[in-house]
Amino acid sequence: MKKSIALAAFATFCLTGAALATDCVAHVKRTACPGQEAESYKKCNGAAECDKNEDAATTEAACQAAAARECDNKRTEITKSKVVTATFKGAALVGGFAADGKADAKGANFCAADRPDMNKCN
Repeated sequence: MKKSIALAAFATFCLTGAALATDCVAHVKRTACPGQEAESYKKCNGAAECDKNEDAATTEAACQAAAARECDNKRTEITKSKVVTATFKGAALVGGFAADGKADAKGANFCAADRPDMNKCN
């Protein structure tokens, strides 16, 4: 009986963990404006890059849209640029821009280098 209870508890734990897993993960890499590293990297606990779980994105299209929104840069004098990549259920998504910022349907980057909210450091 004790083995049955332990096995049931273990199965519940495993299923709960699987249900809590995030399907969509955006990876954000920031380039800070000179001297603004500490402020720019605060959103990643002091690191230049980190993963952000996009829990509300339950489809591949929603995940792509969430990753594209991560490109928004409201702190133009703090963060120079961003590269955002994403995975949905562990598979890399196509963002539309190559690492150099040029349009490329096979690129993983969701942020265009020529966005008006990038490269505005003073």
